[in-house]
Amino acid sequence: MSNPPATSRMVEVSGAEALWLLEGSSLGRLVYVQRDLTAVRPARHVWEYGRLVVRTPAPAAAVPATATYHVDEIRAVAGTGWTLTVSGPAEVITDPDEAAHYRRTLTGWSHGPHDTLLRLAPKSVAGFRLARAEV
Repeated sequence: MSNPPATSRMVEVSGAEALWLLEGSSLGRLVYVQRDLTAVRPARHVWEYGRLVVRTPAPAAAVPATATYHVDEIRAVAGTGWTLTVSGPAEVITDPDEAAHYRRTLTGWSHGPHDTLLRLAPKSVAGFRLARAEV
């Protein structure tokens, strides 16, 4: 016989805890609208000086003025983990020296016109911790 799956619950985390979780991770997804469709691109990030620097295989022209970035770490077997979303104004990094620095420190998937570096200033942060429900 098999045991029924344990029920899970989501607990909202504070903004400070969400930023702490974001700082401890390095892989996420940039979400934006392109040609009336939602585009989701894998991305690497680093948290520096109160801003999120993101490297993603997306065309720079497609990055909106306000971007959404999603990060999660979910352990499916245990039914635990966390998920968070950061939104705010985004700007493409155009300074060649700064771009070279982030290209060295953030590994990417592609090089060329679809290798974009952007800086996101978080205005809203929402996060949830996934946990097993107490019986």
